[in-house]
Amino acid sequence: MAPTGASLMAKRAPGDLADRAEPERRVSVFDSSADRYDAWYDTPTGHAVFAAERAALEPLLTALPRPWIEVGVGGGRFASALEVPYGVDPSAAALALARRRGIETMIARGEELPLEDGVAGAVLLVVTLCFVDDPLRVLREARRALRPDGGIVLGLVPADGPWGRHYRALGAAGHAYYARARFFTREDLRDLLTAAGLEARRFRSALFWQPDGAPLPEEPRDRDDRSAGFLALLAVPGSDSRATAETHRRR
Repeated sequence: MAPTGASLMAKRAPGDLADRAEPERRVSVFDSSADRYDAWYDTPTGHAVFAAERAALEPLLTALPRPWIEVGVGGGRFASALEVPYGVDPSAAALALARRRGIETMIARGEELPLEDGVAGAVLLVVTLCFVDDPLRVLREARRALRPDGGIVLGLVPADGPWGRHYRALGAAGHAYYARARFFTREDLRDLLTAAGLEARRFRSALFWQPDGAPLPEEPRDRDDRSAGFLALLAVPGSDSRATAETHRRR
């Protein structure tokens, strides 16, 4: 039987901000503009981007056992569309939107998940690693929370892809969100996964139109395509993950 929300997210009481360690500036920008950030997905471009990214993520997620939880759930758009019932995020304003979409939420950082060991069948992170303080710790926490047969589904905008270059340029110009983002190359991601005791098992690619162009109909490709703007991947604990986990617990 899948755990209930109360038992799945049992390490911290609702309302704790995981020791309040998230920098106030980063949380405040999402709190102060959560509605505006969420509403972008209702624009023609946002709607097309969401559809492409969801199509890339869905087959990776549905192959995994339940229960599922999204880390960095934000307003709950992806969780709701992908039928992920639980979500955590450090932004109270974003979580209010997620709850309206039927997601059971808790305010928490990805670096310290309110989960017991080995309870989640899948941990979903969609464009989350680029906004956290410690992406390696987030991945280690996600792996810690996994069942032995579980997996982590990541959705990323590669730094060296067309959309990554676009968002980085916006950040350099002072964009409220992307100025605080850190985008990763595929090599960066590989190193993070290895350090977290994870290995990539499957890739899917999407967003093949240019950021300054009109959205085009597309089907995700079941591989890592470097011309794509969005990369979805399934990561599972590597063969040496037990040793890595023990080392992590002693730190």
